[in-house]
Amino acid sequence: MSLKIGYYRVSTADQNADLQIAALKQAGCDKIYGDTGISGAERNRPEFDLAMSAISGGGSLIVWRLDRMSRSLQHLIEINKTLSTQGAYFESLTEKIDTSTPMGEFAFHIMGAVAQLEREIIRERTLAGLASAALRGKSPGRPRKLSSDQLIEADDCLITCQGDPRDIAREFGVHPETIKRNLKGAFPELWDRPAWIS
Repeated sequence: MSLKIGYYRVSTADQNADLQIAALKQAGCDKIYGDTGISGAERNRPEFDLAMSAISGGGSLIVWRLDRMSRSLQHLIEINKTLSTQGAYFESLTEKIDTSTPMGEFAFHIMGAVAQLEREIIRERTLAGLASAALRGKSPGRPRKLSSDQLIEADDCLITCQGDPRDIAREFGVHPETIKRNLKGAFPELWDRPAWIS
């Protein structure tokens, strides 16, 4: 029976990984590793290295979402090559990617490229909104509970994955209205979510 290794990641220590862990357990992972307080752009991730070492031939590395494994397309490709040399595969639950099939391998490369492009666009837009707020001489809304990087990641979740605001808020350890207020305050002229769920 092939081994299923789960991996989760949260960028800051105050983020909640329960949503990711629950999804990995539901996917039937035999063992779950996770890094806390580490950016997806960081290559030195102790628990991720352990997860990669634990995968045997025919096994799979499973993540909740593609960017939990890495936020760089080049790095995603490198990880996939390493898994291939180990006779292992990669699976993303949110994007429904499974590289054990030819279509899944193709989807992996397409989704990775699209995700990186969307993240760059979102990052530019969010940073522009924050800069605009600073020029107006104020931080958006009340004192922000989320950093600029966290705002970018939250907006990324909302746009690229159409995530439920309640799940995203839970992962960041805040109320959904906190995310809504911070994002709307950062760029009121651009932010528009017609079906926001409180």
